[in-house]
Amino acid sequence: MSKYDTGKPVVQPSRKGFALDHQRGKVFGVCGGIANYFGIDPLIVRVGFAAGTIIGFGSLILVYLAIALIAD
Repeated sequence: MSKYDTGKPVVQPSRKGFALDHQRGKVFGVCGGIANYFGIDPLIVRVGFAAGTIIGFGSLILVYLAIALIAD
């Protein structure tokens, strides 16, 4: 160890990746996390998921659950 070693990491890790937003989330926080990641309103993401679920015959429900299980 040198005299310059203070025991603190030189670079502080920052969390810039995707994370679920449990505070603003309704079910699992997936739409809130997506909204935080892209910097948009969570209502837009929720409406998009709802429309995609209706149009895609429920396929986005599987995508939503996969994101909820994989993220965080």
